[in-house]
Amino acid sequence: MNTTPSKTTDLSKTASPADDPEKSSADAAVTEDPTATAVPAEDRDEAAVPAEATDQAEDDGLEPEDLEPEDLEPDPFTEARHGVGAGATAVVSAALGIVALTGAWSGRVAAERETLMGQIQTAGGSSAAQQISEIYGDAWHTTALVNGVFAVLALLVGAFVLARPAFGTPATRPQPAWIRAVALAGVALGTLGVLISAGMYFDLFLSLPVAGTPAG
Repeated sequence: MNTTPSKTTDLSKTASPADDPEKSSADAAVTEDPTATAVPAEDRDEAAVPAEATDQAEDDGLEPEDLEPEDLEPDPFTEARHGVGAGATAVVSAALGIVALTGAWSGRVAAERETLMGQIQTAGGSSAAQQISEIYGDAWHTTALVNGVFAVLALLVGAFVLARPAFGTPATRPQPAWIRAVALAGVALGTLGVLISAGMYFDLFLSLPVAGTPAG
């Protein structure tokens, strides 16, 4: 009995990717990361926002999508304005302290006015002691008073700059060291000016001249 040999399939012969383009493209698609998905443009913008900025936005009641990447960069104008007011106030305090020690034009004008008034009051005839007091003493005391006012202002303004960070809304950044240094200088100059002005006003450093007793 003759038997017809059955057709056998050679398993060693497989279709290569070049022979089957559709299969090769399917295999390439399978080898890609199945978890990778296309990210839309708006999602990429949100992904560029750091997590810290998102948390801050949630604390402020804002939505993460409201943030833009360019908004997260520090504003150079804001950086430059930081501490400008406190620095200017500290410089004013130091300037007032210097004026209190060297004297102001307003003090000289007030002293000259007192001198003129003393001359008018003693023009009709008065003793030597009264002339010294009216012409010289009042002008001296007026100068000391004006300088003392500038010294007190310097002291108060400098103390305000130094004490300001402890009151009100806490600052996001510490006060620069140069501002504290200038304000401290204003406080020191103001204190020194107050002491000198008080000594001048009460004749502690120099007393008024005393007229000699005429020879009898």
